[in-house]
Amino acid sequence: MRVWPKWRDTVQRRTGCAEVIRVLQAYLDGETDEVTARRVVAHLDGCHDCGMEADLYREIKKSLARRERPDTRAVERLRGFGESLLHSAPGDGGNRIPGG
Repeated sequence: MRVWPKWRDTVQRRTGCAEVIRVLQAYLDGETDEVTARRVVAHLDGCHDCGMEADLYREIKKSLARRERPDTRAVERLRGFGESLLHSAPGDGGNRIPGG
């Protein structure tokens, strides 16, 4: 009996893209509680779009840590993704990625 995949699928359905994006920066900074972190990880494991956005956040953070200017395209893509979530229809998961 495989309980873990069922649990992960349930968490992914409950934790949508908009919820993950709202807490993504805090998660990447290690500032979320354990339950939230598990939900974010489960969502990122199954959502290519949000995983890409997490990678962009990481790259921007690395650039800032090196005191370099972040890649302008990455910043614009991230901004577009956030905007698409604000304007997505309820229930569609906000899975529209500009330029993706």
